[in-house]
Amino acid sequence: MRPSRALIDLQALRHNYQLAREVSGARALAVIKADAYGHGAVRCAQALQEQADGFAVACIEEALQLREAGIRGPILLLEGFFEADELPLIEQYDLWCVVHSSWQLEAIERSAIRTPLTVWLKMDSGMHRVGLHPADYQAAYQRLLASGKVAKVVLMSHFARADELDCPRSEEQLAVFQQARQGIVAEVSLRNSPAVLGWPNVPSDWVRPGIMLYGATPFEQAQAVAARLQPVMTLESKIISVRELPAGEPVGYGARFVSERPTRVGVVAMGYADGYPRHAPTGTPVAVDGQLTRLIGRVSMDMLTVDLTDLPHAGLGSRVELWGKQVLASEVAQQAQSIPYQLFCNLRRVPLLYLGD
Repeated sequence: MRPSRALIDLQALRHNYQLAREVSGARALAVIKADAYGHGAVRCAQALQEQADGFAVACIEEALQLREAGIRGPILLLEGFFEADELPLIEQYDLWCVVHSSWQLEAIERSAIRTPLTVWLKMDSGMHRVGLHPADYQAAYQRLLASGKVAKVVLMSHFARADELDCPRSEEQLAVFQQARQGIVAEVSLRNSPAVLGWPNVPSDWVRPGIMLYGATPFEQAQAVAARLQPVMTLESKIISVRELPAGEPVGYGARFVSERPTRVGVVAMGYADGYPRHAPTGTPVAVDGQLTRLIGRVSMDMLTVDLTDLPHAGLGSRVELWGKQVLASEVAQQAQSIPYQLFCNLRRVPLLYLGD
């Protein structure tokens, strides 16, 4: 059996969720969209359901998967609904729903639902992706309440640059939000992972931890609270072949690496078809039997190569950590000019093994 696998530490997941609640002092929706960022949405929800205030997913398909698995807590649809005929399912399965567009508001007003919904009303405070214009926000809030179809409205927006700790954009967006919602007495949700970790003065009754749940920092620089996160996923495999090369020999496609000295090359059963980033360059850190070394040469579809020259005891069958608790996903992502979000979400073909139930 191919030795590549991803170990998912559910105790670390629970630690990171509790950290989000601790540092925010708010209720927290665990964001488990995109199959919990590649970690397995059902198993992550099951691991958190005794402590989580609720969950957030992208769409109704993801929510129904959780309901069918027995997850009973609140589930928020972050993109709302895409067609008005989803509203009966939202009612039936007791889902919370983001409203970010006028057509969604009108669909709720026209709907025949009998059980009033919990709506999170999203304002475009400056990200300019989805959300109601600030000038339309008050009227939308009043229309939802007047519709008779809504029991509760939570006010929300999303920061575009909260991962840049020295950037004033988050404060500018907060000012837009506060001005537009002036006079509305309702719960508020503004803080995603970087805002939870790095913007403690932003008011939020609800926070939405995503990437931090999985133990990866959203910041490019060191940050004190992010340093307390525990990596949840360890992507690992084994050495399946060893080559002894003299100086001056190329390794892999395109001869991107040429040995500078006599070199022991370890071949690892892991490649870009598994989700390891193809553009990770020579020098990207890996750990072999707990000792740090480096990736060498170009990543192939099913294999990659690592430098074993200074690890004389490593060889056939040695365990290789591609990212995890020793080699941080953020370090690999930075080398590959990517982000941890993409590394996790791109994972495929690799079996997930859950620990810490």
